[in-house]
Amino acid sequence: MPGGRWWSVDAVVWRNRAMVLFDRIPMPVAVCDPYGSVRLANATLAAEWGTTPGRLKGRDMLDLFPPLDATQVERIAEALKLRRRSRYTVSVTWRDTHGARRHGELIVDPVSDAPDALPDLLVMLRIAAPTVDPVAPSPPSEALHPNEERILALLAAGATTARAARETGLTTDGVTYHLRRLSHRWGAANRTELVARAYASGILLPGVWPPQVASSRPGTGAPDGNSATM
Repeated sequence: MPGGRWWSVDAVVWRNRAMVLFDRIPMPVAVCDPYGSVRLANATLAAEWGTTPGRLKGRDMLDLFPPLDATQVERIAEALKLRRRSRYTVSVTWRDTHGARRHGELIVDPVSDAPDALPDLLVMLRIAAPTVDPVAPSPPSEALHPNEERILALLAAGATTARAARETGLTTDGVTYHLRRLSHRWGAANRTELVARAYASGILLPGVWPPQVASSRPGTGAPDGNSATM
């Protein structure tokens, strides 16, 4: 086989291996053209939008992850015109597929084969630790399960997970499951916020002790002020 043929086969093999490695990088990564249009995205980046990498091709990276400061982008554009090859960062914010506000930083590295060519961009997304959205989500569209209402009332009275399990006849894992489900639906960061949002959403009646749910189902509130003690 001619030497050129061997070289061509090797190039294809190594390109395929590189693509597999690129797709397995745990950090969200994309390769964009000089204007920020996605040429290639890995699975981790696509997961931020609940889609597949191929569906992100051609999307504008700054539409997916809007910048907090437009001047950061302007500085990068100017640097690219001057063929500079430094690393740049852009602070961004976006909402994930669940509507939760996310924050992070795009790390931009210009890459090109020729020093005088307008470079493509290797873009990595560094996601910041989750923060609580200052805008409280609206009440859930679906009705709460009676166990969820009772658990909220018990927590509002200060009950522990074990106490809530005894009062509702559930296991502690069952109580934890309901709490996680509610926290996910409401975007609550902890149990204190979960109870606060139950009051704000009208699930729990204000000015009532022991805490009671607005539906006033018999037995939905804590039986008495001492029933929810530690």
